[in-house]
Amino acid sequence: MTPGKSTIFIIDDDASVRRALTRVMTQAGLPSEAYESAEAFLAATHQGDAGCIVADMTMPGMSGLELKILLDSAGLKLPLVLLTAQDTDETRAAARSAGAAAYFRKPVDIQALLDAVRWACYPANPGSLP
Repeated sequence: MTPGKSTIFIIDDDASVRRALTRVMTQAGLPSEAYESAEAFLAATHQGDAGCIVADMTMPGMSGLELKILLDSAGLKLPLVLLTAQDTDETRAAARSAGAAAYFRKPVDIQALLDAVRWACYPANPGSLP
């Protein structure tokens, strides 16, 4: 993925979380788009988009895990960073099994999240990005 051409897709049913994460990404110089659900994300056109998804693991409708499985089956290999307020051994195992790039318990450490997003979007050279 080319620096400057990746988008961070934020998917969370909580509007305040979407706003906060969008602000964090903007301040870090990372372009982002926010969606209130996995279904809203899927309804938007993302064919050929590069970047990574930061999604809530548990949302009404499709969960972040279900979104990852659906995208993978469609051949869209966008890395997924999962966030959850319901951290358990089972949720951690499910995130690992689904191939999540990272997994964080809310409230998330912002620097750790930014590091994970940069690594997921630009694994060859994460330190050279904004």
